[in-house]
Amino acid sequence: MNAAPGIRNVLETCLYVADMERSCSFYSSVLGLKPLFEQARITGFRIGDTMLLLFLQKGTLAPVETPGGVIPPHDGSGPAHFALSIPSGSEKTWSAWLQARGVPVESSVRWVRDNAVSLYFRDPDGHLVELATPGLWGIE
Repeated sequence: MNAAPGIRNVLETCLYVADMERSCSFYSSVLGLKPLFEQARITGFRIGDTMLLLFLQKGTLAPVETPGGVIPPHDGSGPAHFALSIPSGSEKTWSAWLQARGVPVESSVRWVRDNAVSLYFRDPDGHLVELATPGLWGIE
């Protein structure tokens, strides 16, 4: 075999949170996300058609038994970063939406090379959330 079999896309990303209820409330009220499933230790939000944003309770270091096998333990610390795609031209509307909900926009960047805009803000755990218009990294 001379090449990897291939990857289609990022399926899920995970944020480790201190307070599941607080994080779920923030992402539901600020970003309008609806949980696909909710448990005390883990919650999942569908992002578009191809991705899941998972919240895992910080400090959960036990393996998880499922009917199909065991999920190995994992955890993280410190602020993580991820970006969500927003419609072209919606950055001003998003900025006003965030401000109205008491979420300060930490930075706004106009990417000259890509003709895109990114808004950056923090969630309750200090994770850096980026909202980016199409074109960033050449991805529509």
